[in-house]
Amino acid sequence: MEWIQDLLFNSESVAHAILIYALVIAFGVALGKVKILGVSLGVTFVLFVGLLIGHFGFSVNGNVIKFVQDFGLILFIFSIGMQVGPGFFSSFKKGGFLLNGLAILIITLNIAVALTIYYTAGNVSLTDMVGILSGAVTNTPGLGAAQQTLTEIQGDTAAGAIQGMSMGYAAAYPLGVVGIILSMILIKSIFKIKLEDETKKLEEENAQSQLMPYVITLRAENSGIFNKSVKEIHDVIGRNFVISRMLSDGKFTIPTSSTIVKEGDLLLIVISVQDEAAYTTIIGPKVEHDWEVENSPVVSRRIVVTNSDINGKKLGTMRLHAGFRLNVTRINRAGVDLLASPNLALQMGDRLTVVGNINDIERFASKLGNSLKRLNEPNMFTMFIGIFLGIVIGSIPFALPGMSVPMKLGLAGGPLIVAILLSRFGHNFKVVTYTSSAANLLLREVGICLFLASVGISAGAEFADTVFNSTGAMWVLYGFLITFIPLVIVGFIARAKFNINYYTIMGLLSGGTTDPPALAYANKTANNDAPAVSYSTVYPLTMFLRVITAQLIILFLA
Repeated sequence: MEWIQDLLFNSESVAHAILIYALVIAFGVALGKVKILGVSLGVTFVLFVGLLIGHFGFSVNGNVIKFVQDFGLILFIFSIGMQVGPGFFSSFKKGGFLLNGLAILIITLNIAVALTIYYTAGNVSLTDMVGILSGAVTNTPGLGAAQQTLTEIQGDTAAGAIQGMSMGYAAAYPLGVVGIILSMILIKSIFKIKLEDETKKLEEENAQSQLMPYVITLRAENSGIFNKSVKEIHDVIGRNFVISRMLSDGKFTIPTSSTIVKEGDLLLIVISVQDEAAYTTIIGPKVEHDWEVENSPVVSRRIVVTNSDINGKKLGTMRLHAGFRLNVTRINRAGVDLLASPNLALQMGDRLTVVGNINDIERFASKLGNSLKRLNEPNMFTMFIGIFLGIVIGSIPFALPGMSVPMKLGLAGGPLIVAILLSRFGHNFKVVTYTSSAANLLLREVGICLFLASVGISAGAEFADTVFNSTGAMWVLYGFLITFIPLVIVGFIARAKFNINYYTIMGLLSGGTTDPPALAYANKTANNDAPAVSYSTVYPLTMFLRVITAQLIILFLA
């Protein structure tokens, strides 16, 4: 039975390391599915199982742990960057600007409360406080970035401080989730919010939404447009629109820019909601017409962009009218419908709604690819060249005033920035950046599980002695204060000053702390997608700032 002894306790064995990691991750993921009052901690349980395994004396070679921990962090951070990149810059527009401003206030207040406790309490080190801060705001990448930065500064002497960070994180995390949910409940109580009223207001706001494409049928009755081309009408109105189909003299056509509009023609037109009044004034009244029952060769189909040669090309360069006699009425990107405009650059994974003759549609589909199998193939080149560039950029030192050592973005900040830029602008360089949601989620989950398992195993031996005493209790309290106070303040401001919908506030508070369990609670309470929308609006910037600020605290104050 010597082989069993070697497999279980020989920390220098590769088989032993893989066995321990598999055991920790498997049980952690299983326990993470357990819900308490409808809330689960998800993969964070991998950390706690790792702590337990480490506490009972199981260990892994230190070099192996360091490699797996850093590689897991890189996978996790890079996958997050690829996910949030397309919406990172657009999240600052219109209502997103206000929500992101409030999210920045949450981050600022979190740091302010943490530093206030550090300087006034006098019984916790700065590195431990950074770990508590990361756990309080449930942000694992921030913990990894801080640990990696500390290693860059102090080298091997940072091992004890890094373990302290991990323990502070583990102590603060569970009550951090609870604090987020309690802040939501308190805001609801303070303002005596009735959920049915919030739902009604939300439905009214959605009905007036100006972002979604809107399809109507108009009859040409304004003599000012009679015998004018579609292009001339477009120049008069000065707004984007697509005429999907036209019924003229009893015949169906797919109009082009040169098509002449005559009196009484019926136009199936795709516009923005807020433009309806302008079009009815200039073209004619809105009428009801069932386009589906007509005996017409014109059909509507959805085509998926899977040909990498199309990636980055503008819709206006596709010769839809001259080459294919087709119209694209709208484009769905990552679940969001976009109005088709000539300047819109196509990306892998875009779903185009195309109207025309079935044979022309099939020819166009062949050009775009339209192969779901191709879409599901992972783009390994993009992923690893992105990681390569991220590590290179993360290793570049640059000095800032007041810093004792040059700053580096590190293994967290470098890949995050590269992934965001690559996913947003990669198509301009003909780089295919599309990754299916399933593939991205798999990479993200594998990365975070490897990272959390490594943190838990390495810190487990001393966790109980450090945390399960008065010191640990104070850490839990500090973490709760760091979580709860900023969220209540920002939630109060959001409702009292800006009168933001309660469901949107719930998503803001969840996204401001990058916390999926809190979002799950918000979604269950709201029973609509409003929390998820605001969560996704603030999540990209919040994740970026959590990683960067954790590094800056270590660089400036450690």
